[in-house]
Amino acid sequence: MSSPSDFSNLPLDEYEKRVRNHGLLAAIAFLVLMPIGVFIPRYLRTFTNRWWWSHWMVNFLISGPVVFAAWAMAGRANNLSQAPLDGHKKLGYAIFSLYIVQSMLGLFIHFVRIPFLFVGHRPPQNYIHALLGLTILAMANYQVHNGIYTEWPLMTGNVHPVKEAGKHAWLALVIIFWTLYAIGLAFLPRQYRQEREGRLLKQDKEAL
Repeated sequence: MSSPSDFSNLPLDEYEKRVRNHGLLAAIAFLVLMPIGVFIPRYLRTFTNRWWWSHWMVNFLISGPVVFAAWAMAGRANNLSQAPLDGHKKLGYAIFSLYIVQSMLGLFIHFVRIPFLFVGHRPPQNYIHALLGLTILAMANYQVHNGIYTEWPLMTGNVHPVKEAGKHAWLALVIIFWTLYAIGLAFLPRQYRQEREGRLLKQDKEAL
């Protein structure tokens, strides 16, 4: 009689390969690349005003192709399984859609200025952009965890269980991101002070 370990030594089938590749691409995009993109403004904007292009390049030009590749690989895997639309897939749709919205919102904030509505204050869309970005990353944290612990065993039969190193990597990346982001919040008072001084200086110049 064959034991589970006998089957685990078999190579991954085509469906498992597609699911694995989807998971790896999504994890790289949302647990590695985008957090780097988030840290750029969080840590650099109080020291330089030339942070935006780096932020945009990491979160869109670099992360974007990886996100779309992960999305495409999920579709290819689903073409093989024809599995029903479960919670994991629904959340994936939501995260992908919010990523598109977030990218467009970032471009709008940077290129479309409407100071006449918010003189002397930060526009509300700036706060929405920041909160939406954190929401997307929190959702992605959960989604990757769900993929590792629930979706993979359910959809593949867990013939090839996720290695412990993968689970530890997920935990480490989540802890590192939220810890470093919390530390970065210490720069907020300085950031707000600089922004306030910049607005006052601009108003003084316009009054001359």
